[in-house]
Amino acid sequence: MDHGKVTLLGAGPGDLELLTLKAVRALAAADIILLDDLANADIVTLAPQARVIRVGKRGGCKSTPQDFIQRLMRRYALQGKHVVRVKGGEVLLFGRAGEEITWLREHGIAVDIINGISSGLAAAAAMNISLTHREHCQGVTFVTAHMQDHSEPDWQALAATGTTLVIYMGMSRIDSLACGLMATLPGATPAAVVQNASTTAERRLLTTLDQLAACSQQQGFGSPAIILVGSAVGESDVVRSEGLVAA
Repeated sequence: MDHGKVTLLGAGPGDLELLTLKAVRALAAADIILLDDLANADIVTLAPQARVIRVGKRGGCKSTPQDFIQRLMRRYALQGKHVVRVKGGEVLLFGRAGEEITWLREHGIAVDIINGISSGLAAAAAMNISLTHREHCQGVTFVTAHMQDHSEPDWQALAATGTTLVIYMGMSRIDSLACGLMATLPGATPAAVVQNASTTAERRLLTTLDQLAACSQQQGFGSPAIILVGSAVGESDVVRSEGLVAA
């Protein structure tokens, strides 16, 4: 029997209308769906013929072991199945794609990638801002606050890059990351939090770096959420258009 293959598919931030046509075709052709906990569960309606196995991985919660997920992919691919590993957001951003690609290749399994829209991009769209506004910054930095060894990145160094910061998995460390950034950036630097970007549960907060932690905690913001920091964030029009109150 010929081996099957594994497709690592980015399901985007939640709104199924943001899926690519290529993603929809792959889902329709899938034999096995390995569904990430952060992906919109309704995505399985696009793969009615596939067996769905939920392999939840959510920060701060009990998760399916990574090794078990990889062995599932290998098992079904060796049976000649087309396995679609559905990941929330973008496959190549903080989704363990690197280790999965390496592991599958080492075991002789063909693997391809279908990109999805990252929640960081969806958060920027929700705030109506350009992450690379040329009047404010020289680029954008995507960074996770949750390091493998549970340490934190060098916030001072990141703040000094002059880029818009798009911070993933930072809500549980919002106090320390804000303090670390303020060692370099002024407290008045615009900052925002977007929870559940692109979904009907989306919530947005526009504030300043020195008020970021207090405001987000007072208003009950939590994961999954993206934190945006930088002068470009101040271009957001959500306060004017929706009557939201900036701290």
